[in-house]
Amino acid sequence: MARPTVRILSRYILRQHIPPLLYALAALTFAMLVNQIAKQFGNFVGKGLPWGVIVEVFALSIPFIVAMTLPMAVLVAVLYTFSHLAADNEVTAMKASGISVGRILVPVLGGATAIGLIAFLWNDQILPRSNHELRTLLVDIQRKKPTFQLKEQVINEVVAGQFFLRAARIDPATNGLKDVTIYDLEDPDRRRIIMADSGRMAYGEGGTDLYLTLRDGEMHEIKRTDPQHFNRTFYGINRIKVAGVSNTFEATKNDEYRGDREMTICAMQDVVARARQDLARVRREAVTAVSAELRRVAKLAQLPTPTIDTAPPPPSRYCRFLDAIQRVVAPRAAEAAEAAQAGQSPRRTVTNLTYTAQAPSAYSQRLRAARQRAAIYEVEIHKKLAISVACVIFALLGMPLAIRYPRGGVGLVIGTSLAVFSVYYVGLIGGEELGDRLIVPPFFAMWTPNLIFLAVGIPLLLSVRRAGSTAHGGDWDELKEALFGWVGKIRARL
Repeated sequence: MARPTVRILSRYILRQHIPPLLYALAALTFAMLVNQIAKQFGNFVGKGLPWGVIVEVFALSIPFIVAMTLPMAVLVAVLYTFSHLAADNEVTAMKASGISVGRILVPVLGGATAIGLIAFLWNDQILPRSNHELRTLLVDIQRKKPTFQLKEQVINEVVAGQFFLRAARIDPATNGLKDVTIYDLEDPDRRRIIMADSGRMAYGEGGTDLYLTLRDGEMHEIKRTDPQHFNRTFYGINRIKVAGVSNTFEATKNDEYRGDREMTICAMQDVVARARQDLARVRREAVTAVSAELRRVAKLAQLPTPTIDTAPPPPSRYCRFLDAIQRVVAPRAAEAAEAAQAGQSPRRTVTNLTYTAQAPSAYSQRLRAARQRAAIYEVEIHKKLAISVACVIFALLGMPLAIRYPRGGVGLVIGTSLAVFSVYYVGLIGGEELGDRLIVPPFFAMWTPNLIFLAVGIPLLLSVRRAGSTAHGGDWDELKEALFGWVGKIRARL
C-alpha cells in the first residue's frame, strides 16, 4: 500500500493539472471552432437556411475538433503545471524529501492514460456518428438552392443531365450573370444553346422553379430529325423557366453509406478482413488460371476447381466486449442486429473458386485495389489509436521539458506546444496520405510521430532523473540553444 504522503502528493499533482487542462481544451476548441466558422459561414449565407441548421453544422464539427485538441490540452497542461512547480521550487522539495522524478511522473501518466482512454472511446464511438451526421447535413444543404453554388468560368449542372449553365461573372448578392451560355438538353429531339450578354436569376413562389431573364443574346437550335436545318434567333430579352430546381431544405432520413471516418473500429476491421479475403481470392484465382492454362497446353486433365472459405472473420476481443455491453444496455437492439447479421450470411461459407482468363495486368490491378481498400481502413484504425496514445506520449515529453527549463514560463508552453503540434499533425496528415497510397505500411504511417516524440521524451526524462540535475537549470533561451545551437556551430566552422 502506498504511503499516505505519496497518495496526497499524487492527488495534489493531479489537481494542479485539472484547471490548465480544462482551460486549454476550451480555448483550443473555441479557437478552432471560430476558424471553422470563419471558413464555412460564407457558404451558408444567402441560402435561406434556418439558423438551427447552421448551428447544427458547427455543433457537429465540435467532436472532430475535440478529437484533435484533447492531446494538445494534455501537453499544455503538463508543461504549464510542471514549469510552475519547478519555478516555485516544489520539484526540488519533492526530490529533497526522497521522492524521485519517476514517482512524480506516475500520477501524470495515470491521468494521461485515463484521458487517452476517453479520447479512444470518443474517437471510436462518438466521432464516427457525428461525422456521418455532418456529412449528411452538408449534402442536404448543397442540394438546396444549387444555383447559389454556381462557379464562374465553369459549366455548372443545374438540372442533372438536362440543363447546364456557364457564366463569366456571377454576383451572389444580386443573382446577376455576365456572359452567359446555357446548354438545354431537356428535349431529346432538340438541342439548344442559348447565349446572352447578361442576365439575372430568380425563384418562383414555391421555390422549386428557377427563372432566368437573359438580355441581348442569341439562341442556336437544331433538331435531330432534321439535321439539315439550323435555327439562329436573336433576342433582346429572353425569359426561361427551369422546373424542378429545389429551393427547400429537406433533411435525409436514412443514409446507410458510411466512409472510413464515419465507421467504428469494429466496422472497419470487418471491411479490412473482407478486403484481405478478396486479396487472397484474387491471388488464388491467378494461380488457378496459370495452372489451368499450363495443363491445357500440356494436354493434361484439369484439376477440380478449388474451394475457398468466405466466412466472415470472428470479431476481436474489443468488439466482443462492446457487444456484451450493448446486450446489457440495449438488449433489444443487440438481438435485432444479431438477427439481421444471421439472416445476411451464415457463420461459415465454402464456395467454389471461379475464374476467367484475364491479362496479368488485370490481376495486378485487382490485387492493388484490394490492398488499397484494406490500407485505407487500417490507416484510419491506427489513426484513432495513435491520437489516443499521443496523450500519454505528450505527458511523457512535457514533464521533463518543463522541469529542465522552468524559467521558460508562458513562452516555453506556447512555443513548445506549437512546435510539437505542428510536427505531430503534419506527420499525421502526411502519413495518412502515404499509407493510403501504399507507400508506407499503415502502422508506421500513423505511429511514426508518436515514436519520434517518444524517442525524444525518454532521453529527456533520463537526463532529469540524473543525480545533481537542478530545477533551476534553464530558461527559454537555453532551450532554443539546445535545439538549434548546432546551426550556429556549423556556420562558425564554415
